[in-house]
Amino acid sequence: MLAVADPAAAIDFYKRAFGAEEVWTLGDATPAVACLSVEGAELFLAEESPDLAERSTRSPQGTGFTTVRIELFVDDPESVHHRAVEAGATDVGQVQEHRHSMSGPRPISRMLQGAVVDPSGHLWLIGRILE
Repeated sequence: MLAVADPAAAIDFYKRAFGAEEVWTLGDATPAVACLSVEGAELFLAEESPDLAERSTRSPQGTGFTTVRIELFVDDPESVHHRAVEAGATDVGQVQEHRHSMSGPRPISRMLQGAVVDPSGHLWLIGRILE
């Protein structure tokens, strides 16, 4: 669940940038918690709650940094990256091919990947596995 300072603005950004669909929201006039779907993958966001002591959550805007990177795999990372920047994300890495040396049951040797920081301060790595 991503902590955001302004859930309504974050929902709007994710719709414009990633084509997210609203599955449900909680809250009266404005959403406090939401479930979104991006190409069938669900993600949740909630309004930051720094006043809840032991259950405190803060957004990257509230802390000044992020500790999470979200990897979003899509069919066309270049167009999604471009759309995210057009919607207000900061481009922190153009989509390019990366080669990896991995082992395991599903090793990845090549992928396309770029990066953006959304207006809430979350880092998104947008890519596609090539082989």
